[in-house]
Amino acid sequence: MNIAVVDSPVGRLGVVEEGGKITRLRWNADPVGELTPVLTAAQAQLRAYFDGALTKFDLPTQVDGSEFQCAVCDVMSAIPYGETLTYGDIAKITGNSAQAVGNACGANPIPIIIPCHRVMGAGNKLVGFSGAGGVETKVQLLRLEGAAGLLI
Repeated sequence: MNIAVVDSPVGRLGVVEEGGKITRLRWNADPVGELTPVLTAAQAQLRAYFDGALTKFDLPTQVDGSEFQCAVCDVMSAIPYGETLTYGDIAKITGNSAQAVGNACGANPIPIIIPCHRVMGAGNKLVGFSGAGGVETKVQLLRLEGAAGLLI
């Protein structure tokens, strides 16, 4: 396991790479191991994202979860920058309940890169965020993407 660090407006982020794929994003991490090409790309893309120059991540990721959790992560990854879906929207796409989608979102191991912050509750209400800072971090990310109109 290798971890590269990026200082960002939402804290110090550690990107975890295993076997050539991003497997996790951690808050307040320290670097570990080698700075691989995948981690170098992840650092560059995260910096570009926070600078407002990147709207879609293009990194190899691996979610070690159930088939359903992976399906939810795929749907979240397809939500365009600055837009949101609700748990109910994703439930319709995946054929499961909004509560199950919420649980899968909360278990997303690669927040920001797999943008679970773009998922809202019914009526576009703010709900939890598994990253450090909780909902406040979610609001920061949505504002960065210009989706703050949803928050008024």
